[in-house]
Amino acid sequence: MKSVPSQLPEVMPAAYVTALGGPELITFGELPVPVPGPGEVLVEVEVLTVNPVDTLVRSGRYPTPTPFPFVVGRDLVGTVRLAGSPESPFRPGDRVWCNSLGHGGRQGSFAGFAVVPADRLYPLPPEVDPVTAVAVAHPAATAYLGWFVHARLRPGQTVYVAGAAGNVGRAAVQLAVAAGARVIAGARPADHRDCLAAGAEHAVDYRDAGLADRLAGLAPRGVDVFWNTSGRHDLDLAVRVVATGGKVLLSAATDDTTELPVRAFYVRDMSMLGFVISRARADDLAEAAELINRMLRAGTLTTRIAQELPLSATADAHRRIESGGVRGRLILRP
Repeated sequence: MKSVPSQLPEVMPAAYVTALGGPELITFGELPVPVPGPGEVLVEVEVLTVNPVDTLVRSGRYPTPTPFPFVVGRDLVGTVRLAGSPESPFRPGDRVWCNSLGHGGRQGSFAGFAVVPADRLYPLPPEVDPVTAVAVAHPAATAYLGWFVHARLRPGQTVYVAGAAGNVGRAAVQLAVAAGARVIAGARPADHRDCLAAGAEHAVDYRDAGLADRLAGLAPRGVDVFWNTSGRHDLDLAVRVVATGGKVLLSAATDDTTELPVRAFYVRDMSMLGFVISRARADDLAEAAELINRMLRAGTLTTRIAQELPLSATADAHRRIESGGVRGRLILRP
């Protein structure tokens, strides 16, 4: 059995579960410090954040292998302490980040240390704030996958992003603008200023009864990609405003079913593309990381921080995320 090198502690603080279910099942306690195997890296964790998908994995609503005791969480920023292979591209002392732990049989990030596959670990640019990096890691990777892997976004296209003031929505606006797309943002009027500051050309009220006409006026030829990042899918609106041959992205859902106007959809040669970041390939995530790092260095990828909490508050953080009342990112520290 592999042992932890003597210069590292034998145990670490961790937020973990021994069965799937509600947030009350999260235990804050001590677990052994893991040891990296070939192709893995041991990272000492500095900052973390909670994603809605973390609660889906913990509850069992998103089925994925969860070896118990199972450490929750996906994202981290930290420092490399040990590489499991001499040929590893990472060395002790390297500042790094990750956004794909805690699913697919991998232990999560909410602990003092985490073992990360080297192909899912990325360098943190020295000038980048670690809190900002961990806060945008997951939403920005989701936006990258949506725009470039699935929708094949091209410069000059017009896109509509609903939920544009949310975590994924804000990242989607910023990445689309960086790609040379024209962005129409859907959000509450109180958030319109933030959407425009993020680069949207126009901001509209997604609750407006005349939204279809409003979008038609802003995009007379239709929008090329329609993406409601909030999960509240109005496919009737989508087929009314998407251009012939356009696309609808689905990456979240608040309901299991919704109605699709089938005839209006297929006669316009429209496509509907669903995806989850959990199924993303490691090479696609690595390409996303390169763009994320470039935008972080340039200061063009930003988000809202709601609060910083200790790791011991993980269960409460999960409750707050599930309640839907958190605006911005909850940051936790071991």
